[in-house]
Amino acid sequence: MPELPEVETIASGLREIVGRQIVGVEVRWPRAVVPGLPLFETGLLGRTVLGVQRRGKWVDLPLEGEVHLLIHLRMSGRLLLESAEAAEDPHTRVVVRLDDGRQLRFSDPRKFGRMVLTANPDQVLGDLGPEPLGEAFTVRKLREMLARRKARLKPLLLDQRFLAGLGNIYADEVLWRARLHPLRRADTLTEEETDRLYSAIRSVLKEAIARRGSTLDDRRYVGADGQPGNFAPSLAVYRRAGQPCPRCGETVERIVVGGRGTHLCPRCQPL
Repeated sequence: MPELPEVETIASGLREIVGRQIVGVEVRWPRAVVPGLPLFETGLLGRTVLGVQRRGKWVDLPLEGEVHLLIHLRMSGRLLLESAEAAEDPHTRVVVRLDDGRQLRFSDPRKFGRMVLTANPDQVLGDLGPEPLGEAFTVRKLREMLARRKARLKPLLLDQRFLAGLGNIYADEVLWRARLHPLRRADTLTEEETDRLYSAIRSVLKEAIARRGSTLDDRRYVGADGQPGNFAPSLAVYRRAGQPCPRCGETVERIVVGGRGTHLCPRCQPL
């Protein structure tokens, strides 16, 4: 968390800074940035933002001079675009000041997130799997990816080298929508089941993006404008253990798969 829909929402909210120049950088937690100080600060100063992209769970800001600022929020990070006068999050780790007076603020209570300045983004992003909403990710491609893979579906969907952007929330929702058990072995899926999985991946992510992602009870995730997402009320099984399945009424269960809490309907998703 944040996952693909949340990061896409943040990236979308940052696209208005394209064309703005970076006029100041303040790093308050040196371990949040790569390279270390002072190279990170001097490497950003004076550069103009040329674009805002998303790759998997990374925000990618191409900058003037053929360098990229890559940002991963990990478990608890926030990326906010705010006026200089706005009250700061107490966990703000990096402040990037723009020439229009606004600030890009990176906050992270748990200090797992990172901002990486690099001339070679492939060194960071090159091992990521296909984009699940990209044109190259077709149902035929998914069949090829699943063939001969003996891994269980839930850990496989969480593997960013297999498919970029899915995390615990949307893996659970995708498998529920596809009526597939999280412990099902990937190479046992029929063509019809693979079609369901493909459709579920695309539909769940598109619906979540349309609703700005999922802000949970901790209220930690918000978009770049500080506004929460509203997909959480539509979650069918994630964090719904003990509640009725919205499709069949059976009680939603929670199990642990690969060390991750996993939610499913035992009737809709039989093993």
